[in-house]
Amino acid sequence: MIKPIVISDPYPRTLDLIFTKKKFKELKSNYTILSSPKVNKKKFYENNIHKATFILGQPDLDRALLLKAKKLKAIINVESNFLDNMDYDYCFAKGIHVIATSPVFSRPVAELALGLTLSLLRDIHNSQKSFLNKEEKYGLEGNLKASLLSQKKIGLLGYGDIAKALTPLLLPFSKDINVYDPWVPNKIINENGFKNISLDNMFKTCDVIYVLAAITKNNQYLIDKKLLNKLKSQSLFILMSRAAVVNFRDLINRVKKGDIYVATDVFPEEPVKKNDPIRKVKNILFSAHRAGALKSVFEEMGNIVMEDMKLISKNLPPRLCKRAERETVGLLRSKPVAIN
Repeated sequence: MIKPIVISDPYPRTLDLIFTKKKFKELKSNYTILSSPKVNKKKFYENNIHKATFILGQPDLDRALLLKAKKLKAIINVESNFLDNMDYDYCFAKGIHVIATSPVFSRPVAELALGLTLSLLRDIHNSQKSFLNKEEKYGLEGNLKASLLSQKKIGLLGYGDIAKALTPLLLPFSKDINVYDPWVPNKIINENGFKNISLDNMFKTCDVIYVLAAITKNNQYLIDKKLLNKLKSQSLFILMSRAAVVNFRDLINRVKKGDIYVATDVFPEEPVKKNDPIRKVKNILFSAHRAGALKSVFEEMGNIVMEDMKLISKNLPPRLCKRAERETVGLLRSKPVAIN
């Protein structure tokens, strides 16, 4: 029996990052793998795309290349952001699945978001520094600026995979969860037990705001000084999705007023320059885009890829990876990642 061909082009991922030895052995036993070179990539695709049943990666694929891909069933994006680099309309017209492994990141990002929240509220990170510097304060004196997450009014900007993973973690603390997402009907938000809220009201009234939205052509720098200046004193602003949703210059200026607390896992340019002024800004808890990057998470990526490949091979729809949607994929504007 001739095995289906998989073109392997997973940069910045590698096959040994996303597949355990057991899963990689399964992959090789069921498929013939053709590895794309780092150079002369277009020529490689011109010569080989007609053989492929699957493409494991997110290469540039224009219509001229896709016209040759008569056997192609799916393009599996393991970078995890749908990029503006292929002819999605052609794929939809020809029934070629375009899927991404982004769901694997939802739970780890949500867990770190909760951790950052608790650290901001209870000043865990600064308490550690104080202790190491022999300047710790005990008891009430060490909690003068601390507060509880319990009963806080929470705002979620975006109700996608991360929000759906975060809400079960937040509910033991507060049921006052308010959602703004123009892509999600109010009925769905309400049926999940949450309230709809306008963007203005979220920034005016919420104690904790999580930014969880994908970046689109419509929401770049959505959060600017006009919104940030509406934040309540002592409120928390936690950025977990995409830096481009926020005007960072405006954010830094707002934080410098000293009455709000911010945590961010993402930055406009990564890695952040050693001399970037943001490093000196107080009241920001920094995480170096590490929320989802765990070995177990990358291995889960390989697991869901294998399961969906099995389904697609049986002419069934993929169930675990995220499917590109005709109406919205052209609006997405994520920058490609370069670091695992």
